[in-house]
Amino acid sequence: MAWGRREVAGVLAGTSLAAALAGGLAWTHSPAWLLLLVPVLPAAALLVLFFRNPRRDVPRGPGLIVSPADGTVTDIARVEEPELIEGPAVRIGIFLSIFSVHVNRAPASGRVAWVRHREGAHHDARRGDAARENESNLIAIVCEDEGGPDGLRILVKQIAGAIARRIVCPLSPGDPLERGGLVGMIKYGSRTELYIPTAANPEVLVSAGSKVHGGSTVLAKL
Repeated sequence: MAWGRREVAGVLAGTSLAAALAGGLAWTHSPAWLLLLVPVLPAAALLVLFFRNPRRDVPRGPGLIVSPADGTVTDIARVEEPELIEGPAVRIGIFLSIFSVHVNRAPASGRVAWVRHREGAHHDARRGDAARENESNLIAIVCEDEGGPDGLRILVKQIAGAIARRIVCPLSPGDPLERGGLVGMIKYGSRTELYIPTAANPEVLVSAGSKVHGGSTVLAKL
């Protein structure tokens, strides 16, 4: 995965240096210097775990909308979506803890219509006002879904959380997307929302509290 490799490399380099320093001091002075490894190694392990990008088995078939993120479904609601759908939509909200896989994935095959980044607050992503006030990035997708609902417009919203301070999205208008393919990342705890127009009659297959996996869990069938 391209996103985050520099950060991981820097952390591992710093960890290796600290470990070597601690080991050298322990050899020449006292075993108490090994205590330096206590905070360093777990922190490095956590960051490596955070930037992981596990392989996923992407389901095939027309009209399947897969999860754009790993985490827990917090809410499913009918809302008005003015940005892309311009009308009623089903919103599925997913909370990502710091232990979740944080790469985001395309819920369906298609093309990027536009991408819009907005500055904002960094409330806890579980708060009701986080979706409205927090820093966010919107990815508008026009589906070309393997014999399914061509031309369907769906929206993925990446929302930063209290710890997250960076949303990564390298997409540009016109970029092709494959269902389950990488579209970005939100670093250190966040929320991801998926909007599907109610006109598409989506059959939602998850409920609040469901654990989902980006690119492999089917959220809805059209």
